[in-house]
Order: sequence, then C-alpha cells, then structure tokens
Amino acid sequence: MSDGIRWQQRFDNYKKAFLLLERALAIATPSEDERGGIIQFYEMAFELAWKLMNDYLEQLGYTVNSARDAIKQAFQAGILDNGQLWMDALADRNLTTHTYDENKALEVVGKIRGDYFPALQQLYRRLSSELE
Repeated sequence: MSDGIRWQQRFDNYKKAFLLLERALAIATPSEDERGGIIQFYEMAFELAWKLMNDYLEQLGYTVNSARDAIKQAFQAGILDNGQLWMDALADRNLTTHTYDENKALEVVGKIRGDYFPALQQLYRRLSSELE
C-alpha cells in the first residue's frame, strides 16, 4: 500500500474518532459515565492522531519512531501549531490510560475541552485540506 493511501485511510479512522469526541463534548454537563466516554474518545482520537501524523510524515520522507517523535516532527514540519501542547496531551493521555481518579478525570476533561480538542481540530482541518 502506498504511503499516500495509508495516511488517507488513517485519516478516515481519525475523522470517526474525532467526530465521536466532538459529539461527546457537546454535552454541557456530562455525568460521570459521560466523562468516562469523553476521556475514552479522547484517548482513541489522540492515538489515531499521532499515528496519522506518523503516516503523513513518512509519506513526506520523514522517519518516525514514536508518538513523541511524530509530534516533534509534525511541529517542525508546520503541521501542528503548538508542539508543547501536544506533548502535554500525550502525557495526559498516558496518565488516563493507566489510572482513574475522579478529580483527575474532571481536570483532564477540562483540558480536553479547552486545549486538546482545539488542537485535534486544528490537525483535522489541516489534513482534511490536503484531501480536497
């Protein structure tokens, strides 16, 4: 499979996860279960985002070995606007996949709404423009 097709297929999967997260974030005051869903959709969208960056960067000729590397390379290539925000998002994604604490969940949902979803949205818009 060519790299160009692979990143486009990965984008389709990212789009599905992104739209699920967007829909979940539309809930103004989510219940505990809905907050769990928001975090789960965020984890899924984030995972697909870095893998999408990886595929896209490889198509451009970069070598990427990890999520951290994909974020750094994507920032340097001008695909991402804020590399540090993405590094923070990676740290929170890693934290949420290994622990559950209600206070931390509330904090992370706030960061998803205020910071991480807009970053995911920027990536979505940036790469969807490549498909037009």
